[in-house]
Amino acid sequence: MKAKSSPTRPVRQIALVAHDNKKADLLEWAAYNRGTLSQHTLYATGTTGRMIHEELGLPVERLQSGPLGGDQQVGALIVEGKVDFLIFFWDPLAPQPHDPDVKALLRLAVVWNVPVACNRATADFLISSPLLSTAYARTVPDYSTHLARKTPGAGRTDPPARA
Repeated sequence: MKAKSSPTRPVRQIALVAHDNKKADLLEWAAYNRGTLSQHTLYATGTTGRMIHEELGLPVERLQSGPLGGDQQVGALIVEGKVDFLIFFWDPLAPQPHDPDVKALLRLAVVWNVPVACNRATADFLISSPLLSTAYARTVPDYSTHLARKTPGAGRTDPPARA
């Protein structure tokens, strides 16, 4: 597959997501990194976004709660190129009713080559990387050939014949 370069903006677009059992961990991490996070644009799912805004005073673009579509909204922002990296403190030991959405979000982050931190150690490495505040051209897949391909039945006006 072909790839192309996608330059990042000086102000990073950071998505913050946490499962219920990990919200306190994410909030503590965000408090520790408040100064750095305040220099960037933040997106967060429902309760996580409310907690970060109310307890840390950081501006956050709040999306729906994860189980109500917030994970999918973050995924859409990734596809649109509006998220530079994802901090997602997920709980691998608790069943999630929206587990397919969680897997879809992680899949989109990998497909679009968006850095993902699923635990505090990785989040610490991402937030402290010198790449956070310097120009960086992330390589993203170039799907133009895939999108331009002809598909069987495209342009058809009559319903397919039944056997």
